[in-house]
Amino acid sequence: MKGYGKTQEFKKPSFKLAALALLSVIFSLVLCIMIFKTVSIQVGLLLGMVFVTLISRTLGYRFNDLMVLIQKSIGESTFGLWFFIAIGAIIAAWMAAGTVPAIIYYGLGFISPTVFLPAGFILCTITALCTGTSWGTVGTVGIALIGIGQGLGIPLPITAGMIISGAITGDKMSPVSDTPNLTSMSAGADLYETLKAMLQTIAPAFFITLALFIYLGFQYGSDDANLSIINETRSVLADNFNLNPIVMLPIAILLTLNVIKFPSLPSMTIAVMSGLVVAVVFQGASVPDALEFLNSGFEISTGSAYVDPILNRGGIQSMMWTFSVAFMALSLGGILSKVGYMEVLVAGLVGRAKTVGSLTVLTMMSSMTSTAAFGEAYMSFILNGELFKEQFDKVGLSRAMLARIVSEGGLMMAPVMPWTTFGAFVVATLGISGFEFAPYAFMSFLSPILSVLMTYLGLAVVWNNKKNKGIKRFENVDLSNEPSFIPK
Repeated sequence: MKGYGKTQEFKKPSFKLAALALLSVIFSLVLCIMIFKTVSIQVGLLLGMVFVTLISRTLGYRFNDLMVLIQKSIGESTFGLWFFIAIGAIIAAWMAAGTVPAIIYYGLGFISPTVFLPAGFILCTITALCTGTSWGTVGTVGIALIGIGQGLGIPLPITAGMIISGAITGDKMSPVSDTPNLTSMSAGADLYETLKAMLQTIAPAFFITLALFIYLGFQYGSDDANLSIINETRSVLADNFNLNPIVMLPIAILLTLNVIKFPSLPSMTIAVMSGLVVAVVFQGASVPDALEFLNSGFEISTGSAYVDPILNRGGIQSMMWTFSVAFMALSLGGILSKVGYMEVLVAGLVGRAKTVGSLTVLTMMSSMTSTAAFGEAYMSFILNGELFKEQFDKVGLSRAMLARIVSEGGLMMAPVMPWTTFGAFVVATLGISGFEFAPYAFMSFLSPILSVLMTYLGLAVVWNNKKNKGIKRFENVDLSNEPSFIPK
C-alpha cells in the first residue's frame, strides 16, 4: 500500500495490541451509551475510531493509509447505504398512497390482540422466507404491523421484538437470502446442507418463540380499553384515506418483484414510483407534495393525537441518523478488519477449543464480536467463515455447521446492537432502539443459546464422518473419512 506518495510496510498486530484495539471500541461505546447515556452512538463510534487510529499508528499506518481502508469498506457496503435511502422513500410513498393505512385499517378489523403477536411473527417469517430479506420485511410488513399493534394497544417494544424475530428467522432459512448464501460460500459449504444444519437449531427456537408470543397475546387479549383505540384508529383512517383495495398495489408489486429475484434497489424504486402514482390518483395528493414526501416524509394532521404519530413517518431525511451510524460503523469496521485485528484475536484463541461445545462458543462469540466491532454482519460472515473452516476440517466437523454457527452469531444478534447497520435501520424504521425491544426479540437470543446448549449435549452436531455421532471431545474423533464437501 502507498501512503503520502511512497510504499509503506505495515506490521502485523500482536494479540495484545489486537485485544487493546477491540477493548478501546467496546469502552467507547459503553461509555457513551451505558454510562453517560445521553451521548449518541455516533460519538462512541468516533471515539473508538480515534483510539483505533492511534493504535494502528504503532503498526506503521498513517492517516492516508487508514482512509484507503475506510474507502474500501464503504465501497463494499454501498448497497446497504442506498438501502436506507430507498426504505425511507418507500415508507413515505406508501403512507401517502394509503397502502400502509389500508393494511392497518383492515388488519384492525380482522386481527384481535390475542392472536396479533403469534400471527405477526408467522407473517414476518413467511415474508422474509419468500423474499429473502429481513430488512425489506421490517421496512414494509413491519411498518404496517407497528401501526396495527399500536391500534390494538400492544406495547411498541413487544411488537418490534415480534417483527425482528420473524424477519431474521425467515431471512436465515431462505434459500434466496444473502445470509445462508454468503455464510455457506465463506465457509465453503453446500447451500442446502447449510440450510439443513440451520434447521436443527432454528426449529426448536421458532416454536419456543411462537409459544412465548401466544402467551404474551393472552396478556393483552382481554383489555377492554383496546376496543375504543381500535374504533378511533379505524374511523380516523377511513375519514382521511381512500381505502380502496387498489391502494395495496405498491406492496403487491414489491413482493412480486422480490419473489422473482428482481434486483432489490430497482424493485424498491418501482415500489416508490407506484406509491406516488397511487397517492396522486387515488388520495388526491399534488405531484409536488408527493415528491417532497420522499425527502421530508409523509405529513398529515387528522386531528387525532394518537393516530398522527403512526402516519407521519418516512422520508430520506428520517434515515440520516441511521445513515450516519452505519457510515461511521463501517468506517471503524474497515480498519478493524483490514488491519487484521480480529483475525489475530481469533487465531490466538481457536487452538484452545478442545470440545465441540467450546469450539461452537468460540466461533459464535467471534461472529458476535466481529458484527459488533465491524457494525455489519456481512463482513463478519466472510471473516469467520474463512478463519474457522480449516479448524472445522481439522476436527472433522462439517462446514455446513460452521456456516450455521456464524449466522447465529451475526445475523441473529445484529438487530439488537443499535450501532450496527441492521440495528440502526431498525431504530429509524420502527422508531425504537435495540436496547428497548431486545427483551422481546426472542429469536435473537434463543437461536444462539439453543445452538450452544445442543452442541454441548451432542445434538445438532454435523460430522463429516457419521461414526463420530455423539462424540464431544476432539481427541476421540475419527478423521479417517475424507470430508465430502471438499471440492475435487
